[in-house]
Amino acid sequence: ARELPIIWKITKGSLKNKLLFLLPGALLLSEFLPQAIIWILMLGGAFLCYEGAEKVMEKLGGAKHGETLEDEIKDPVAFENKRVGGAIRTDLILSAEIMAIALNEVATETLVTRGAVLALVAVVVTLVVYGAVGIIVKLDDIGLYLTEQASNAKQAFGRFLLRMVPKLLVALSLIGTVAMLWVGGGIIVHGTHEVGFHAIYDIVHGAEYAVRGAVGGAGGVLGWATYAALSAVVGLILGSIIAFVLHKVLGVGAGEGH
Repeated sequence: ARELPIIWKITKGSLKNKLLFLLPGALLLSEFLPQAIIWILMLGGAFLCYEGAEKVMEKLGGAKHGETLEDEIKDPVAFENKRVGGAIRTDLILSAEIMAIALNEVATETLVTRGAVLALVAVVVTLVVYGAVGIIVKLDDIGLYLTEQASNAKQAFGRFLLRMVPKLLVALSLIGTVAMLWVGGGIIVHGTHEVGFHAIYDIVHGAEYAVRGAVGGAGGVLGWATYAALSAVVGLILGSIIAFVLHKVLGVGAGEGH
């Protein structure tokens, strides 16, 4: 009963992040300090690396930072509000990345055009992403509904959905972690190259081109896979360093929700 209301809360928070805070900030930066955009992208990329690396470390037996769904929930309302707040804060970082990437593509356009493009991107991306999330989390309810119908075909499909959804959610969790490392690492690889540090970029793209040249017809796909995999490795290394410094050196996050 709380699934769609929770998603709607996060959706509204995401739109607020993008339209009220990030859109004006992005336009001001593009007008007065465009050289800062790449650094903002890299800060967001580092955050993605940290989030992905921390999930990997938790899966490998590392400490969980605060209350999770595996713990007893003593106050469901407070727990829900905390999870929604955490999701909106994470969304702020991801939204900043999306807006910065979009801004980078229209950096030479007029201020009005930049504003219109960013607003359109903000609304469309938010509705598509959280609309998809809403459908995914209700698939099990759809499956249950179908099992109660008269048609044998509908019942069979409903039972398939009920068996499939838990596996899908586990797979999405894994894919999401890999994607955070890949995207975050990729932003760092590209960003360091843009600001004049070429070593990481040269290694990653050198390996990509070497694979492309060695495997013939499948070179494009395997080359891209090599780039993505090495970007994820960069993300995992950087994220692990950030997590170690935050939790072990500075003591940040001990006993707090993650």
